[in-house]
Order: sequence, then C-alpha cells, then structure tokens
Amino acid sequence: MTLDFITWNIDPVAFTLGPLSVRWYGILWALGIWLAYYSQIKLYRHEHLPEEWTDKLFMYMVVGVIVGARLGHCLFYEWHLLEEPVKFLGITFKYANPYLAKPWQLLYIWQGGLASHGGAIGLLTAGYFLNKQFKKGFIWIFDRLVIGVCVCGACIRLGNLMNSEIYGDYTTMPWGFIFARNGETQPCHPTQIYEMLYCLITFIVIWWMYWKKEAYKRTGLIFGVSLLGIFGTRFLLEFIKFNQEAFEENMLLNMGQILSLPFILWGIYLVVHALRKQKP
Repeated sequence: MTLDFITWNIDPVAFTLGPLSVRWYGILWALGIWLAYYSQIKLYRHEHLPEEWTDKLFMYMVVGVIVGARLGHCLFYEWHLLEEPVKFLGITFKYANPYLAKPWQLLYIWQGGLASHGGAIGLLTAGYFLNKQFKKGFIWIFDRLVIGVCVCGACIRLGNLMNSEIYGDYTTMPWGFIFARNGETQPCHPTQIYEMLYCLITFIVIWWMYWKKEAYKRTGLIFGVSLLGIFGTRFLLEFIKFNQEAFEENMLLNMGQILSLPFILWGIYLVVHALRKQKP
C-alpha cells in the first residue's frame, strides 16, 4: 500500500480571542519551553541541586533563545539584493540588511522570523552569564540543558509544519507533502518532520546516556553528542531544502550549513575530549 502524497492545508491559526489570533506555532513554542523546563527540574532533583536554579535557568534561557532566534534571523537571513550596487572603501556591496538602517524593527517579532542558529547562540550567551551564578562550568550547564533543548526543538519544527514553512525540494516519495496554502501543486519533502524526528532521536540518545550510562560525569560528552545529532543532520538536510533567501542561490553551502559547521566541529572536539578523560 502506498500513499498518494499528502495535501497539507492546515490553518496556522489555532483559535482567535477577539482581535487576537493564537497560532499553532506560538502554542508549540510555549509547549517546547515548558517541556524543556520540566526536564531540567527532573535532572536537577536527581543531582540534588538547589531548586531555585531551575527558575533562574528558565528566565535566562527563555530570554536568550527568543532574543537570539530573532536577531539570528534578521542578521543572518534578511539580506536583499540592492537595485544598484554600492561601492564603499573600494569594496562593492550587492546586498544590504534593512535592519542596519532601521534597528528598531528588530523588535517587530510579530512579523515572524526566528532562526534556530540564532537561538542556539542566544542560549550559549545566556549560559555564559548564568554560569557566573552557578559556578559549575559552562559546559556542565549545557550537558543538562540540551536534553530539554532537543524536546523544544521538536516542538518548534512541528510549529514550522503547521505554518507550512521551511520545507524541502520536490519529491516523488509517497510521504511527500503538497503545501497547498503556499500554492504548491507538487509534493515536497516535509523536512519539518525530518527535523522533528532527528531532535527526538537525539533526545532519546542523550536521555539514555544520562540515565543509563551516567554520561553527565564525563563533562562535554552529552553536549557534544547533541551538537552532532542536531547540527550534523541539519547540515545534511539542507541539501534537500529550498533556500530560504535569494542570496543563497549561488552559494556552495547555504547559510544554514555555514552556521552549522562551527557547532559540528565543536561537537567533535567535545566528544573526543570527553572520551579521552578518565571517567570520575
């Protein structure tokens, strides 16, 4: 039995309250953050850590991931071809970022635009400041935090599916999705589902590593594996995704792949370094 493709035409708005429209994307973001918070409570209780730490963690990480995701989208992806190239200091610029001229529009989060790589950088920045209070080590924080991040990432990718956005190239696979709301008439790779699955698989692996193998005792091992699981697969999936912006068309690697490379290399380093150290 084969599927005759899937026509996807879900309304991205879950419900309305007067003039306010509540979208599935926002609901799934909130659900992902709550699940990440709940996972940290469970881990911190297991290690007999102060309960107030989870509240501080929640505050820092919510601000870090949302601000980082917004800034990441605006600065990494919002580059547009100029009608006439501009020459400055002997360098010809063909593209410009509108937020450099109108920085206040960075606050227009309701217009959409959140980037996962920006969210990751925001989390890392928040973790740096949080460690000044915990004093347990920057990598120590993320060995535990990434378990919740993987669950949150899966929820966000499901939100992308509900928005009919960030999908893949055309496919003849029977599980292809026809994103009718976007005017598509051919089936495309539902890369939102692929990315949701690799987040969940990474979560299962590092959850097993934490509880069954006590991998948190090897500082950096869980964090390193998660970086490889998330950004390694993200790098590969970009080959079957439509580019998000026009400026990526002539690039050997698109922006998502370029931004993933440092995280992949960091993940390799952390895993190798952790395995070389004797387990406490």
